[in-house]
Amino acid sequence: MIPFSLRLAVRGGREAVARLLMIAAAVAIGVGLLLSSLASLNAVEHSNGRLLWMNTGAKGWTGTAQADPLWWYGHDHYYQGKRIVEFDVAPAGPTSPLPPGLSRLPAPGEYYTSPALAELLRKTPAVELGDRFPGRPAGTIGPEGLASPDALAMVAGRTVDELETVPEARPVTAIATAMPAVCEADCFGFGIHGDALTLTLSVVIGALIFPVLIFIGTATRLSAATREQRFAAMRLVGATPRQVSVISAVESTVASVIGTVTGFGVYLALRPAVADMRLTGDRFYQADLGLHVGQVLVVALGVPVAAALAARFALRRVTISPLGVTRRVTPKPPRARRLAPLLLGLAELGYFVDNRPPTSNGQAAAYLTGFLLVMLGLVIVGPWLTMTAARAVALRTSRPAALIAVRRLADDPRAGFRAVAGLVVALFVTSATIGIIGTINVNRGAQLSGDPEVRKALVLTPHQLRSAETLGAVPDGLVASARSVPGFRGLAQAHDNPARIGADPDQPHLPTPALVLCSELAQVPVLGRCAPGAAVAVVALGQFLDLQEGTAQQWPTAPLSAAEAAALPVKLMYATTDGSSSAKEQLRTLFAKTYPRYEARMAEDWGTEVQKKLQGWRQLANVVLLTTLPIAGCSLAVSVVAGLSDRRRPFAMLRLTGAPLRLLQRVIGLESALPLLVVSAIAVGTGFAAAAMFLKSQMQYDLVSPGVLYFGLTAFGLAASLGIIASTLPLLKRITGPEAARNG
Repeated sequence: MIPFSLRLAVRGGREAVARLLMIAAAVAIGVGLLLSSLASLNAVEHSNGRLLWMNTGAKGWTGTAQADPLWWYGHDHYYQGKRIVEFDVAPAGPTSPLPPGLSRLPAPGEYYTSPALAELLRKTPAVELGDRFPGRPAGTIGPEGLASPDALAMVAGRTVDELETVPEARPVTAIATAMPAVCEADCFGFGIHGDALTLTLSVVIGALIFPVLIFIGTATRLSAATREQRFAAMRLVGATPRQVSVISAVESTVASVIGTVTGFGVYLALRPAVADMRLTGDRFYQADLGLHVGQVLVVALGVPVAAALAARFALRRVTISPLGVTRRVTPKPPRARRLAPLLLGLAELGYFVDNRPPTSNGQAAAYLTGFLLVMLGLVIVGPWLTMTAARAVALRTSRPAALIAVRRLADDPRAGFRAVAGLVVALFVTSATIGIIGTINVNRGAQLSGDPEVRKALVLTPHQLRSAETLGAVPDGLVASARSVPGFRGLAQAHDNPARIGADPDQPHLPTPALVLCSELAQVPVLGRCAPGAAVAVVALGQFLDLQEGTAQQWPTAPLSAAEAAALPVKLMYATTDGSSSAKEQLRTLFAKTYPRYEARMAEDWGTEVQKKLQGWRQLANVVLLTTLPIAGCSLAVSVVAGLSDRRRPFAMLRLTGAPLRLLQRVIGLESALPLLVVSAIAVGTGFAAAAMFLKSQMQYDLVSPGVLYFGLTAFGLAASLGIIASTLPLLKRITGPEAARNG
């Protein structure tokens, strides 16, 4: 039977070949997206794994290897909002451990850089960046030591004597290969484990598969009525149910095998685009977008098996009776209990608002299950909603086309909803994803915004921001050099306050306020002002450290003279510019050269990692829009065409009895538009509800309205869907001629 089934599959005329190609194309798209989604998750895992060595030297890391110690000091720099991680190393012997990506440890005065940092150093003026890194390049760090082609990292050689005097430096005997038990500010290889991006990525990837699966299911039903009639005829001439099942399974399996093989090609073709998507804020290495053997086997074997089972299920009526095709009856109406999965999914998401799982894996499983259950619930409840809406419309209309359309929908709402199921799920996915990502962007973006004058400033502090360290006496040459930078505006030095003037005696744990000369505070009005006639002001340390705007703030007066305050050690410095990138980076580099163990931070630096994640979330939103809506549109077009093809004989008979073509076209349009509009409204509302519960549970954010762009895109999507339905109506004239009634 299998050879005979293969001949039927490929030699059944143009219609059979077209059906075969349509199913294969649907499977190829689905497999390609599924493999790309799995590869993206694998790439995140690989990227995180290659960051682990950067946790060497963290307080929670304990190396056990027997080797000569390697002195290790990790710290970071920023350039135009980009984070640069530097590791200073000094071997204490010939067997000191070697970080991944290096051929050897750099000698004192040498450094290895990532390719992206090497390129940045080449094209950036040295006074803005390169002068921070004294020495000469020894080579580049290999991919095995970098999370991304965009990573900015450096390993610099120092002497043991140099690093022994650095409090944060410590000797290690092994390179970190896991997350430390305790991770503080000295963990530079934290990756994105446990972050909301991982959860959002899991939910979105799971959601993207649903419209694809519906597309595949819709394509496999193409010309279902014609195939049922053919298989029923085979039963009448003696074919057994088993033989019919084999023929059906082989037909679907051939198409799905072709589609699966093609899908692997689609996945390979998409790898460059997926690598550049910056889902985590940086690009992926293409080599990281690989698949595990188990994933390949599950997809390669599971998709054809699923297609065969779907074909077997679709022909269950023919298997029961050879006359089942001609003895059709109105199916049982769907019941209200179909609401249960949808309500259960929403209830699960609602439960986790106040009971969030403690681990990231638990959170991903909880939210992903809830979202998938809601989507499955929409698909299950869709026919019931369609039937309910059709019956409601039937009570309020008397037009022939509307009566025919709603009567057909009420009799078989499953067929009516099937045409729009893909678009309904796509609208839910889009609404939920845009709601989540838009709210995150608004809240995180608000955190990154601030007074424009604050964004023109930078503050020089110890890397441990609230430590007791001070800069000591600032060299006059440094201040003079800073004033000579084009775009420099003002400089204020925050002096130590050992007497705790202005400190709250009841809260000794709070940082001690700083003392600032009023002559310098006048140069940086964004920090606030002195009282009239004052010489020294008591300024809250957080005003500097957190880069807060305080233009209207008048600070208390310190009972010191300007000379007495100027004699105290300088704790930090605050400089303002005209806002140009060149001025800010030149000042930053100038400070870094004089105080290499300190950092000059800007407002844009505080949010650099957040900005990268926001960029990734925006990219995810684009992926959702660009993937789900076109697939749903294709599913809608295929479903409408399939419905027309399967019902061409009844429509041909109506035309022979005098029904005008325009009437039949209105019937088709109303049959597709009614469930589309009704269930889409439910899907949009459900998407916002699911997004609101996810945001409240995971981030304590309230849902923010997605704005005009979302509603415009949604309206465009619905209008385009109605346009797709309208574009199929001319087929009705071609397929409902007299020959269709005669040959039915």
